Formats: sequence, C-alpha cells, structure tokens
Amino acid sequence: MTTTEDYFIGEAGVPWAAAEKAAWLDAQTKKRSYALLVEQRVKDLEKHFDLAEYGELSHPDGKHRLYALSSKDWNPELRNVLITGGVHGYETSGVMGALSFLEDAAAQYSEDFNFLVMPCISPWSFETINRWNAQAIDPNRSFRRDSPAQESAAAMRHLGLRDLEFLAHFDLHETTDTDNSEFRPALAARDARPQDHWDIPDGFYGVADSSRPAPEFQRAIIESVAKVTHIAPSIDGKIIGETLQQEGVICYDGKGLGLCMGATDAPFVTTTEVYPDSPLVSDDDCIAAQVAAVMGGLNYLRGG
Repeated sequence: MTTTEDYFIGEAGVPWAAAEKAAWLDAQTKKRSYALLVEQRVKDLEKHFDLAEYGELSHPDGKHRLYALSSKDWNPELRNVLITGGVHGYETSGVMGALSFLEDAAAQYSEDFNFLVMPCISPWSFETINRWNAQAIDPNRSFRRDSPAQESAAAMRHLGLRDLEFLAHFDLHETTDTDNSEFRPALAARDARPQDHWDIPDGFYGVADSSRPAPEFQRAIIESVAKVTHIAPSIDGKIIGETLQQEGVICYDGKGLGLCMGATDAPFVTTTEVYPDSPLVSDDDCIAAQVAAVMGGLNYLRGG
C-alpha cells in the first residue's frame, strides 16, 4: 500500500517550496515544555554527571539549548557508550528512557563503561510533538556531512569535538500510529512522491545497521525487553516493510540513510522502536522498555 501526496498543504504532484514549508510551520503549536520535562531533569543529573551545553537552536518561537551528559571522572581505560534520544521529538519514551537510564541504571555499569548521553537532540520537535524540525527536515535522515538539519549538525559537531571511539550506540526511538496518519502523508506531500504505507507493529522491535548487524547483541536486547513488554510480530516475515533478521529485529543502512545510528563507527549499534499506542502498554512501560534495551545490550557487552 502507498500513501499519496493528498495533504492539507500544497498541491498534489508539486514538491513543497518555501511558501508550503512556511504554511506547515504556521500550523505547528507548542504542546509541552522542554524546559520543565527535559531541561530540569538534565540539570538535576549534573550532581552525578558532567553536563555540557553543546549548542543552541534558534527557532521562530525562541531558542533551545542542547545538552550532553557524560560520566564524571571519565576513565580512558573503559569502553565508551553513546546513548541518544529525541532525534524525532515526538518519540517521547526515547527522551524519557535516556534520562531514566541515567537516573536509575547507569551507576551499576560505571565500572565497565563511560557514557555520553544526548537525551533530546530535537527540542523544538519535542515541544511540538513532531518528527520533522521547524524547517520540515527529518533530523534522522540528516546525520551526514553538511547536514541540512541544525539538530543533527550540532550533535555531529559535538561528537567530532569529543573525538571518542565508541563500543556501542543506542539510539532510542518509537514507531507510532501518527507515522501513518500524519508523518508519511506529510512526507508524500512535501516531496510529491508516494510513500510506502505499512501496518504499525504492535510491540517493540529493533533496527540493526546492515553494515554491522551484531545479531547476538540484538538478540540480547530483545530478550531483555521481552521481560517488560511484548515484542512486535512480523507480517509475512517483515516489519515496516523490511525483512526480519531474527525475532524483533530488522536492518537499515545507517550511514547510507543518514541515520543517527550511523553517526559513529561503533561496532554495536541499535535503533530501538517502542510502540506507545498499543493498548497493552502504558507510558511507564514504554520508558521501561527503552531502559531494558540499553541494559540488555550492556549486559551482553560486559559478558552477562
């Protein structure tokens, strides 16, 4: 099934220009507070982690500061782990999961790993509950040189300045019903190009990088998450149109697609995908699934 470019902005068959993007931006509204829900928790974590402000994003309705938290007393003898959340701002449990991991679970891994955590890469999108940024660009297709998305560019610049070699990268995401009801129709309209339309998976799944699939690492994540929530079933051997590699795992070309999980050369990478619209889960379950995914991967990497 495909999604056509039938949308409330633009003309069918004509890609958006500046006027259509401006009309789309005008239709967006602030629905929640980055300052209250994210910044305050980030600043509270400064008691236990080093806090860096790695950029400031300017938008028509104001500015947002970007934060990274890292292990205090960074130990060069330990292996380094990157955790990112909120690349898509509407994927709430990714942001909350990154913060909850730091608050509740990171301490038990402090003798094995250094952590660098960027909990909310796209704060404007978090506030307006959007996949795109204010310029109608998808940050998770923009982790590439000369990135058109200021959110992705800022994150990559910070990673470049840190110049760290990472063992693992966990990029925390969600797949929601609005992927089909709003975001894919908007994409089809913006680009004047029909988009594939898939059934939204009911449950958690993970996305491995096809260039470094690390199947045992992915399996450990799925087994850990299965203890707190259900794993998405496949449909005809596929999830969101991609061939199943093992239970609950598909592959994407991380670097080729400009995905956040392709931002480093870590040999162990995953994009988590939680389904918050399932009648079987609560918001807390979704956050717990994100934390369980990170812990499952870390347990595997440290040998159990």
